[in-house]
Amino acid sequence: MRWDLLCRVIDNHGDAGVCWRVAAALGARGGQVRLWIDDPALLAWMAPAGAPGVEVVHWDAHTPVTEPGDVVVEAFGCDPPPAFVARMAAARPVPAWLNLEYLSAESYVERSHGLPSPVLQGPGAGLVKRFVYPGFTPRTAGLLREADLPARRAGFDRSAWLRQWGVDDPQAQVVSLFCYEPAALPGLLWQLRSGPRTTELLVTAGRAAAAVRAAGVEAGGKLRLRFLPLLDQREYDHLLWSCDLNFVRGEDSLVRALLAGVPFVWHIYPQDDGAHHAKLQAFLDWLKPPAELREFFLAWNGVGQGALPAIDMEGWRETARIARERAEALPELSAELERFAAGRGRI
Repeated sequence: MRWDLLCRVIDNHGDAGVCWRVAAALGARGGQVRLWIDDPALLAWMAPAGAPGVEVVHWDAHTPVTEPGDVVVEAFGCDPPPAFVARMAAARPVPAWLNLEYLSAESYVERSHGLPSPVLQGPGAGLVKRFVYPGFTPRTAGLLREADLPARRAGFDRSAWLRQWGVDDPQAQVVSLFCYEPAALPGLLWQLRSGPRTTELLVTAGRAAAAVRAAGVEAGGKLRLRFLPLLDQREYDHLLWSCDLNFVRGEDSLVRALLAGVPFVWHIYPQDDGAHHAKLQAFLDWLKPPAELREFFLAWNGVGQGALPAIDMEGWRETARIARERAEALPELSAELERFAAGRGRI
């Protein structure tokens, strides 16, 4: 099938990261994909090698309107241009129109997944779009994961990858940090600095690195700080596979942390109205972590007044192992998009 995947980058890297993975996955399944994105410069470092079957289109006010493909996927309700929608309405056969929504473990996802939304006015009047919700149950579109991911993970050389960043202490615990600006960050740094075991903290570029520098806690004691450059998506997987504990943020890195199968703590995207608290609680209900890990998640996200509990990687490993098994048993997102595009999705 020919796919048009439309992406507007709202902030950070998550929208582009998810959409690139979806485009690459559809291409790997034999699709021809045009990824329309308003900030394609992100892909220069995120996916420098490109992907078979994927063409990147710089989407702005001057982008020519072209004939739509067999399927149009608007990511996260980004609204295709009216002229493009008019071409969709005039095409024969009419393209399948899918709205790819955000990932959540909340109960509304199962209820909303697959529902049709008739377009009643404007150039697309008479068309119907379908909502596709990734999620954590079999009655959702599941999670995106490449077919070759287990083989890549099994053949990965952790020690060699860490050595390129100067990490060559077999007794040290290795932790990655990808976050926004959590109020609990200084407490984490002090905990690692004064801990019983040396910690190599690999800090990702961008907001996480700026937050660490602003926290005012320097390396020393048991804490070694290593600031990483921007990593492409494959290298970010390698980072997750190399660590004993991963701090992740947003949607894309949460899924990659689940599939890595090692302990992780999620920094959910904070919303001013506090709506993210319910989303976090729903995910924790799915994860079923031990009490101290749940408390750590909540404290890291500023829910409640408690301080960060002590890190217990040994006690958290079983949770991560079970979570990966459950994630791998879910539907696969790109296959579900194909199923819906072919008209076999649930209504």
